[in-house]
Amino acid sequence: MLTRDLIARLPKAELHVHFDGSLRPGTMVELARDAGFVLPTTDPEALRRYMVVDNAHDLEEFLKRFDLTIPLLQSPEAIERVAYEMVEDAARDNLRYLEVRYCPHLSTRQGLTMDEVIVAERRGLARGEREFGVKTGIINCSLRHYDPALSVRIAEHSVRMRDHGVVAFDLAGGEAGRMPGAHGPAFDIALAGRLGITVHAGEAAGAESVAEAIARCHAMRLGHGTRLYEDEALERFVRDHRIAMEINLTSNLQTHAVRTAAEHPVRGYLDRGLAVTLCTDSWLMCGVSLTDEYWLAHRSLGFDRAEIDRMILTAFEAAFLPWPEKQALLERARTELEAIQ
Repeated sequence: MLTRDLIARLPKAELHVHFDGSLRPGTMVELARDAGFVLPTTDPEALRRYMVVDNAHDLEEFLKRFDLTIPLLQSPEAIERVAYEMVEDAARDNLRYLEVRYCPHLSTRQGLTMDEVIVAERRGLARGEREFGVKTGIINCSLRHYDPALSVRIAEHSVRMRDHGVVAFDLAGGEAGRMPGAHGPAFDIALAGRLGITVHAGEAAGAESVAEAIARCHAMRLGHGTRLYEDEALERFVRDHRIAMEINLTSNLQTHAVRTAAEHPVRGYLDRGLAVTLCTDSWLMCGVSLTDEYWLAHRSLGFDRAEIDRMILTAFEAAFLPWPEKQALLERARTELEAIQ
């Protein structure tokens, strides 16, 4: 019998979670007090309920909730604290590997440089690694509404900060009407700088966004990829080239990329042999853990234990890690999965 408790015990890897979408409500209250920022409520439980986006009409409305977290991430101390707490929360959910994505430019409003933002984030993640044993990596994002020249700057900083834990480059933000190819020069820099590349695509826009993410932005993984099914030839290409898909069930429900969990195309993607894994997108705004996402997949889409194990191992296989480290994590995860029945 597959239970939520059993899934919670499984070793897992999280490849798609946003830093500015995963603050603890209690931490938000304290950081807002220190920053002189007014929140809708100072009661942590009431704030937790408020921050879960259950009333958005689309992705753009979903993203507005981040207006309450980004102002709290404008000091090195706040950034380091949130990064550390994310690793602690990941360990509680039996994550063995965690990739955290964030646009460092968002934390430059009060004078920090992007490099200082990345250093503070890495400092918190590294402290969490030492204390909780969760391996971590940083994915730097640009945003679709930015001038492509700013995306180039973020990519240049990302390459320069590889030794500070930056493992990949991404493009996030409102997708509809904003094709990723406009930011192609930034991805050229990321690729030349030997960073991993993942691109948000196929969520609020269709398969054409996925196609451009691959052809122009060199995507090695796809953030969401929900609407890939719209192009059968492209889907086969993604399958055959093992471009891993970072699937976010709850987030896709909240942004109305899908109507119900039972209708999510991930069931078909796995059945047709694509490399898919489950992710949370944002622990705070989505109100879920990675365990919750796998449990939802079991209840609503019929994924059995073998399929859940397969998706978990896909996450480790797709991690933006040096091959020897990846293999070590993968073998450890495989051994642990076999031991938990």
